[in-house]
Amino acid sequence: MELKINNQHKQFAADSLTVQALLDLEIPEKQNGIALAINNTVIPKSDWNSHLIQETDDILIISATQGG
Repeated sequence: MELKINNQHKQFAADSLTVQALLDLEIPEKQNGIALAINNTVIPKSDWNSHLIQETDDILIISATQGG
């Protein structure tokens, strides 16, 4: 499966992935303070375990940062 994540094309061996499975592969160390949108629609964290990603999806992962 080829996905576009943050404007970069990436290949995954799986035929289907949930949002949570994708995040476990992409950023396993830090998943707090993250927002995720697929095709310009924010996916609520409560749906991450059930929302399936399609090969044509355009995914944006945003991580909160501290600053002042």
